Amino acid sequence: QVQLVESGGGLVQPGGSLRLSCVRSGTIFSIYAMGWYRQAPGKQRELVAVITNYENTQYADSVKGRFTISRDNAKNTVYLQMNSLKNEDTAVYYCNTRELYGSYWGQGTQVTVSA
Repeated sequence: QVQLVESGGGLVQPGGSLRLSCVRSGTIFSIYAMGWYRQAPGKQRELVAVITNYENTQYADSVKGRFTISRDNAKNTVYLQMNSLKNEDTAVYYCNTRELYGSYWGQGTQVTVSA
């Protein structure tokens, strides 16, 4: 059984930084990609960043140059370093993996950017 547990969310002022972590547990067969999505109130869930098993990365245009995704395969962990945070980055952030036997989601962690 695959479980994803996010941490690192919180309240931060505009211009500040946060680092999200997502630890995956469970048997590993083949992981194609790990990523972060977010959902703001009243909006659809959207892709923030993804990193493949070949270390290729993709970012939403709104976060390019500010957010960095990385992974530590030895720790089964994916990170999202978020810098220069803006009010519009406020959302619940979800970890996601795409694997051989399906796609999995974490429970989400709240990020609030406010003065």
